[in-house]
Amino acid sequence: MYVTKPVRVGRISTSLVWVFAIILVILSGIGYRVLASRLKLAVETPINLPIPLSAFPTEIDNWTGKDVPIPQNIQRVAGNDDFLTRLYINKSNNEWANVYIAYTARPRTMLGHRPEVCYVASGWVHDSTQPSEVVTNAFRKISCQVFRFHTPAPQYDERIVLNYYIVNGQITTDETVFSGVGWRTPNIAGDPARYAAQVQISSVLENSIRTAAKDMTDLILDFFPDMNGKVRATEFHTTKLGVLK
Repeated sequence: MYVTKPVRVGRISTSLVWVFAIILVILSGIGYRVLASRLKLAVETPINLPIPLSAFPTEIDNWTGKDVPIPQNIQRVAGNDDFLTRLYINKSNNEWANVYIAYTARPRTMLGHRPEVCYVASGWVHDSTQPSEVVTNAFRKISCQVFRFHTPAPQYDERIVLNYYIVNGQITTDETVFSGVGWRTPNIAGDPARYAAQVQISSVLENSIRTAAKDMTDLILDFFPDMNGKVRATEFHTTKLGVLK
Protein backbone atom coordinates (compact mmCIF):
# COMPACT_ATOMS: atom_id res chain seq x y z
CA MET A 1 0.00 0.00 0.00
CA TYR A 2 1.32 3.44 -0.97
CA VAL A 3 1.41 5.91 1.87
CA THR A 4 1.88 9.59 1.11
CA LYS A 5 4.20 11.64 3.27
CA PRO A 6 2.41 14.11 5.53
CA VAL A 7 2.49 17.72 4.37
CA ARG A 8 3.37 20.14 7.19
CA VAL A 9 0.71 22.63 6.27
CA GLY A 10 0.01 23.66 9.83
CA ARG A 11 3.65 24.37 10.63
CA ILE A 12 4.18 26.36 7.43
CA SER A 13 0.97 28.35 7.97
CA THR A 14 1.92 29.11 11.57
CA SER A 15 5.35 30.29 10.49
CA LEU A 16 3.84 32.62 7.89
CA VAL A 17 1.45 34.03 10.46
CA TRP A 18 4.35 34.84 12.76
CA VAL A 19 6.30 36.42 9.94
CA PHE A 20 3.35 38.61 8.97
CA ALA A 21 2.77 39.51 12.61
CA ILE A 22 6.39 40.59 13.03
CA ILE A 23 6.22 42.64 9.82
CA LEU A 24 3.03 44.34 11.03
CA VAL A 25 4.64 45.16 14.37
CA ILE A 26 7.66 46.68 12.62
CA LEU A 27 5.48 48.69 10.23
CA SER A 28 3.28 49.85 13.10
CA GLY A 29 6.34 51.02 15.01
CA ILE A 30 7.63 52.94 12.00
CA GLY A 31 4.21 54.46 11.41
CA TYR A 32 3.89 55.47 15.05
CA ARG A 33 7.31 57.15 15.03
CA VAL A 34 6.48 59.05 11.84
CA LEU A 35 3.10 60.14 13.23
CA ALA A 36 4.61 61.12 16.58
CA SER A 37 7.32 63.11 14.83
CA ARG A 38 4.76 64.97 12.73
CA LEU A 39 2.57 65.59 15.76
CA LYS A 40 5.55 66.90 17.76
CA LEU A 41 6.45 69.24 14.89
CA ALA A 42 2.84 70.48 14.65
CA VAL A 43 2.66 71.09 18.41
CA GLU A 44 6.00 72.91 18.57
CA THR A 45 5.39 75.08 15.50
CA PRO A 46 3.88 78.47 16.50
CA ILE A 47 0.46 79.27 15.06
CA ASN A 48 0.76 82.88 14.00
CA LEU A 49 -1.84 85.60 14.19
CA PRO A 50 -2.56 87.44 10.91
CA ILE A 51 -1.00 90.54 12.49
CA PRO A 52 1.69 89.83 15.14
CA LEU A 53 1.31 91.38 18.57
CA SER A 54 4.59 93.21 18.02
CA ALA A 55 2.62 95.48 15.66
CA PHE A 56 0.38 96.63 18.50
CA PRO A 57 0.67 100.44 18.62
CA THR A 58 3.27 102.02 20.87
CA GLU A 59 1.31 105.28 20.95
CA ILE A 60 -2.31 105.17 22.12
CA ASP A 61 -4.00 108.40 23.15
CA ASN A 62 -1.73 109.78 25.92
CA TRP A 63 0.21 106.53 26.29
CA THR A 64 3.68 105.87 24.89
CA GLY A 65 5.06 102.37 25.21
CA LYS A 66 8.41 100.61 25.15
CA ASP A 67 8.95 96.85 24.89
CA VAL A 68 10.23 95.03 27.98
CA PRO A 69 12.22 91.82 27.34
CA ILE A 70 11.06 88.58 28.98
CA PRO A 71 13.65 85.96 30.06
CA GLN A 72 13.81 82.91 27.78
CA ASN A 73 12.99 80.50 30.62
CA ILE A 74 9.72 82.32 31.33
CA GLN A 75 8.84 82.27 27.64
CA ARG A 76 9.35 78.49 27.52
CA VAL A 77 7.19 77.92 30.60
CA ALA A 78 4.40 80.10 29.21
CA GLY A 79 4.37 78.20 25.90
CA ASN A 80 2.61 80.99 23.97
CA ASP A 81 2.45 81.35 20.20
CA ASP A 82 2.83 85.13 20.52
CA PHE A 83 3.10 87.64 23.34
CA LEU A 84 3.73 91.29 24.09
CA THR A 85 5.19 92.91 27.21
CA ARG A 86 5.31 96.67 27.06
CA LEU A 87 5.65 99.49 29.58
CA TYR A 88 3.39 102.45 28.80
CA ILE A 89 3.82 105.93 30.26
CA ASN A 90 0.91 108.37 30.30
CA LYS A 91 2.32 111.76 29.36
CA SER A 92 -0.69 113.61 30.81
CA ASN A 93 0.00 112.53 34.41
CA ASN A 94 3.25 110.48 34.20
CA GLU A 95 1.48 107.34 35.45
CA TRP A 96 2.70 103.99 34.13
CA ALA A 97 1.13 100.65 33.29
CA ASN A 98 2.79 97.40 32.27
CA VAL A 99 0.77 95.64 29.54
CA TYR A 100 1.19 91.90 29.02
CA ILE A 101 -0.72 90.17 26.21
CA ALA A 102 -0.29 86.44 25.56
CA TYR A 103 -1.86 84.38 22.78
CA THR A 104 -2.00 80.64 22.18
CA ALA A 105 -3.90 78.63 19.58
CA ARG A 106 -3.53 75.66 21.94
CA PRO A 107 -5.65 76.91 24.86
CA ARG A 108 -4.64 74.09 27.18
CA THR A 109 -1.20 75.75 27.55
CA MET A 110 -2.88 78.85 29.01
CA LEU A 111 -4.32 76.94 31.96
CA GLY A 112 -2.82 77.76 35.33
CA HIS A 113 -1.20 81.04 34.30
CA ARG A 114 -3.31 83.09 36.69
CA PRO A 115 -1.96 86.17 38.50
CA GLU A 116 -2.51 84.61 41.93
CA VAL A 117 -0.35 81.67 40.82
CA CYS A 118 2.42 83.38 38.85
CA TYR A 119 2.91 86.39 41.16
CA VAL A 120 3.00 84.23 44.29
CA ALA A 121 5.54 81.94 42.60
CA SER A 122 7.68 85.05 42.04
CA GLY A 123 7.65 86.01 45.73
CA TRP A 124 4.63 88.32 45.89
CA VAL A 125 1.96 88.00 48.59
CA HIS A 126 -1.61 87.79 47.30
CA ASP A 127 -3.81 90.21 49.23
CA SER A 128 -7.15 90.12 47.42
CA THR A 129 -9.08 89.41 44.22
CA GLN A 130 -12.16 91.38 43.21
CA PRO A 131 -14.45 91.02 40.19
CA SER A 132 -14.82 94.29 38.33
CA GLU A 133 -15.82 95.98 35.06
CA VAL A 134 -14.27 98.53 32.72
CA VAL A 135 -16.07 100.57 30.07
CA THR A 136 -13.83 101.04 27.04
CA ASN A 137 -13.56 104.09 24.76
CA ALA A 138 -15.99 102.35 22.41
CA PHE A 139 -18.46 102.02 25.32
CA ARG A 140 -17.91 98.28 25.48
CA LYS A 141 -18.42 96.94 29.01
CA ILE A 142 -15.90 94.23 29.83
CA SER A 143 -15.61 91.98 32.85
CA CYS A 144 -12.25 91.66 34.55
CA GLN A 145 -10.61 90.77 37.84
CA VAL A 146 -8.45 93.08 39.92
CA PHE A 147 -5.71 91.46 41.99
CA ARG A 148 -3.66 93.11 44.74
CA PHE A 149 -0.20 91.95 45.75
CA HIS A 150 2.66 93.14 47.92
CA THR A 151 6.22 92.04 48.56
CA PRO A 152 7.32 91.24 52.11
CA ALA A 153 9.41 93.65 54.20
CA PRO A 154 11.93 95.13 54.15
CA GLN A 155 11.55 95.79 50.40
CA TYR A 156 7.86 96.50 50.56
CA ASP A 157 6.21 97.07 47.18
CA GLU A 158 2.64 96.94 45.90
CA ARG A 159 1.21 95.84 42.58
CA ILE A 160 -2.35 95.94 41.25
CA VAL A 161 -3.16 93.66 38.30
CA LEU A 162 -6.19 93.81 36.02
CA ASN A 163 -6.69 90.46 34.27
CA TYR A 164 -9.06 89.00 31.67
CA TYR A 165 -9.07 86.37 28.93
CA ILE A 166 -10.20 86.47 25.31
CA VAL A 167 -11.52 83.14 24.05
CA ASN A 168 -12.50 82.99 20.38
CA GLY A 169 -13.42 86.68 20.40
CA GLN A 170 -15.26 86.67 23.73
CA ILE A 171 -13.96 88.21 26.97
CA THR A 172 -14.14 86.12 30.13
CA THR A 173 -12.54 86.03 33.58
CA ASP A 174 -13.06 82.29 33.99
CA GLU A 175 -10.34 79.99 32.66
CA THR A 176 -12.63 76.96 33.02
CA VAL A 177 -14.25 78.22 29.80
CA PHE A 178 -11.28 76.73 27.91
CA SER A 179 -10.33 73.92 30.30
CA GLY A 180 -12.63 71.20 28.94
CA VAL A 181 -11.50 68.11 27.04
CA GLY A 182 -12.48 69.68 23.71
CA TRP A 183 -9.89 72.43 24.22
CA ARG A 184 -7.00 70.05 24.89
CA THR A 185 -6.52 68.76 21.36
CA PRO A 186 -3.26 69.94 19.76
CA ASN A 187 -4.86 72.06 16.97
CA ILE A 188 -2.96 70.20 14.25
CA ALA A 189 -4.90 72.19 11.63
CA GLY A 190 -3.15 75.35 12.86
CA ASP A 191 -6.34 77.39 13.11
CA PRO A 192 -5.47 80.80 14.66
CA ALA A 193 -9.18 81.46 15.37
CA ARG A 194 -9.32 78.65 17.94
CA TYR A 195 -7.46 80.34 20.75
CA ALA A 196 -7.18 81.77 24.21
CA ALA A 197 -5.47 85.05 25.02
CA GLN A 198 -4.63 86.60 28.36
CA VAL A 199 -4.42 90.32 29.08
CA GLN A 200 -2.74 91.62 32.23
CA ILE A 201 -2.35 95.31 32.97
CA SER A 202 -0.40 96.09 36.12
CA SER A 203 0.76 99.15 38.03
CA VAL A 204 0.97 100.62 41.52
CA LEU A 205 -2.20 102.67 41.08
CA GLU A 206 -5.64 101.29 40.29
CA ASN A 207 -6.44 104.39 38.27
CA SER A 208 -3.51 103.60 35.95
CA ILE A 209 -4.64 100.08 35.11
CA ARG A 210 -8.25 101.12 34.65
CA THR A 211 -7.35 104.02 32.36
CA ALA A 212 -5.02 101.78 30.32
CA ALA A 213 -7.71 99.09 30.02
CA LYS A 214 -10.24 101.71 28.93
CA ASP A 215 -7.90 103.13 26.29
CA MET A 216 -6.38 99.88 24.99
CA THR A 217 -8.90 97.04 25.19
CA ASP A 218 -10.73 97.91 21.95
CA LEU A 219 -7.41 97.85 20.07
CA ILE A 220 -6.35 94.63 21.78
CA LEU A 221 -9.54 92.93 20.62
CA ASP A 222 -8.86 94.10 17.05
CA PHE A 223 -5.71 91.96 16.95
CA PHE A 224 -7.56 88.72 17.69
CA PRO A 225 -10.07 86.78 15.57
CA ASP A 226 -13.65 87.59 16.50
CA MET A 227 -16.41 84.98 16.68
CA ASN A 228 -16.44 84.84 12.87
CA GLY A 229 -12.67 84.52 12.59
CA LYS A 230 -12.22 88.09 11.36
CA VAL A 231 -9.20 90.11 12.55
CA ARG A 232 -9.98 93.80 12.38
CA ALA A 233 -6.35 94.88 12.66
CA THR A 234 -5.74 93.58 9.12
CA GLU A 235 -7.84 96.50 7.86
CA PHE A 236 -5.49 99.07 9.37
CA HIS A 237 -2.24 100.43 8.07
CA THR A 238 0.65 99.81 10.47
CA THR A 239 3.49 102.30 10.25
CA LYS A 240 7.06 101.67 11.34
CA LEU A 241 6.37 103.71 14.44
CA GLY A 242 3.73 101.21 15.49
CA VAL A 243 0.86 103.70 15.30
CA LEU A 244 -2.32 102.40 13.74
CA LYS A 245 -3.93 104.94 11.42
